[in-house]
Amino acid sequence: MKVVTPEQMREIDKRTINEIGIPGIVLMENAARKVTDEAVKMLGFPRGKLVAVIAGKGNNGGDAFAVARQLKGEGCHVKAFVTALKKDITGDAGINLSILEKIGESPVELVDESRMEDLKNTLEKADLVVDGLLGTGLKGEVRGFIKEVINIINMAQKPVLAIDIPSGVSGETGQVLGCCIQADKTVTFALPKLGMLVHPGLDHTGELVVADIGIPSKVIEGMKIDTYITDSALVASMMPRRFKNSNKGDYGRVLIITGSEGMTGSGCLAATAALRTGAGLVYVGVPAGLVSIYDAQVMESVTIPLEDERTGRLSKRCLSRIEAEIKRMDVLAVGPGLGTGDDIFDIVARMVEMADVPLVVDADGLNVLSRDVSVLKNLKTQMVITPHPGEMARLCGISIGEVQDNRIDVAREFAEKWKVVTVLKGARTIIALPDGTIYINPTGNAGMATAGSGDVLTGIIASLIGQGVTPWHAAVAGTYLHGMAGDNAAQVRGEHGMIAGDIVNELPYAIKSLLNSNN
Repeated sequence: MKVVTPEQMREIDKRTINEIGIPGIVLMENAARKVTDEAVKMLGFPRGKLVAVIAGKGNNGGDAFAVARQLKGEGCHVKAFVTALKKDITGDAGINLSILEKIGESPVELVDESRMEDLKNTLEKADLVVDGLLGTGLKGEVRGFIKEVINIINMAQKPVLAIDIPSGVSGETGQVLGCCIQADKTVTFALPKLGMLVHPGLDHTGELVVADIGIPSKVIEGMKIDTYITDSALVASMMPRRFKNSNKGDYGRVLIITGSEGMTGSGCLAATAALRTGAGLVYVGVPAGLVSIYDAQVMESVTIPLEDERTGRLSKRCLSRIEAEIKRMDVLAVGPGLGTGDDIFDIVARMVEMADVPLVVDADGLNVLSRDVSVLKNLKTQMVITPHPGEMARLCGISIGEVQDNRIDVAREFAEKWKVVTVLKGARTIIALPDGTIYINPTGNAGMATAGSGDVLTGIIASLIGQGVTPWHAAVAGTYLHGMAGDNAAQVRGEHGMIAGDIVNELPYAIKSLLNSNN
């Protein structure tokens, strides 16, 4: 599904009104109807229930006035408030205000402290609060009287239904602009807004309903929109097919360069995840002194001993062997549990320079690359990187806070600059493609914040590439499957007790469920 910024949504509205000829008041009425329907669901039996409707002076407020009128028609007791002088409300919002007043519901003007007690008393008795204060166009920080109103609504601890976006959340970035409404449900119109799909905006949105308000698909298709939220149908369409008349060689040869003393689990998890995702053959290149560990842990993989100078860590003398092995592989994954050091940097840099098969780099592979990111200028193949925020910060030479405050922009800029698919892990993982396209991943949970989870993702993505999926498809689909398997694991074990191995174990069931539900 496409995702828009507030600016893009305003352009969509403008084209719908001016080029298609659908009046704004019609769109507003349609939007209000969708909100009203969700309000009725939240109320259960609406007749006689008290609903507090809080409106601002803009179009968001106009939606709220129409909702108040429609809820009155459903038999609700409605008490409407507006944070502006009614005489200052114009346009379509003014029309809906006028209609509301004509049917006997005149909103209370909340413009100073004199009516604040009225608001508090209403909220105390209300069964539902409808938030129509501020829309998606909010730029500056919420201050003064409006801030006080939002705080009073939140303190009332009543169910809140937000119109389009919780007031105070930036529709552009998801940042809380001073303070914001804590919604239980948000009804947004036509397409989801970027700010409600990423943290912290996501935390304040509650259940998200995307409502069709009659905007023609022609208008949306005519817009240049390069941000998407991944869905199961899209991922299912990206998955490799399996044929009855086939053998293991048909499903990819995956080489994982991994391993250092004390970190053998990383490579084992990546290899097992690759196998569980469907790879036909998985080869694990590891320090020679650690071969027995990998042989014992991942019996289905082929272990390739590499020179380690008896240090438990790869020596750059292993490069000739790696170069020879790459020639018969379909994909190369580098980094899980690899360790750091000069030799490791030389190994990773050389693989970036000479690999002619798609490359997946994670963990220590990224840590050593951060010493000299310019090595990526020598890349001659397609590459996927899977950094967590700390690794991303080191690659970009900025703080973790700067990464987390601007996750989409940071990922997009890095992907565009270095021409690599960038999977920025975290809550709502961001997949940025070299052409600037962004995918926001909706699956996953806090239980996946555990050692080894990233290694599993590396194995999944590498496996899909090995099976013939394009690197960017593999990054999008692999991230979704990783989160889906994690969600399944959380249902069984809970978020507190999950370990990375649980994610691996759930992978086959996640894939089966995905494909069965999208046949």
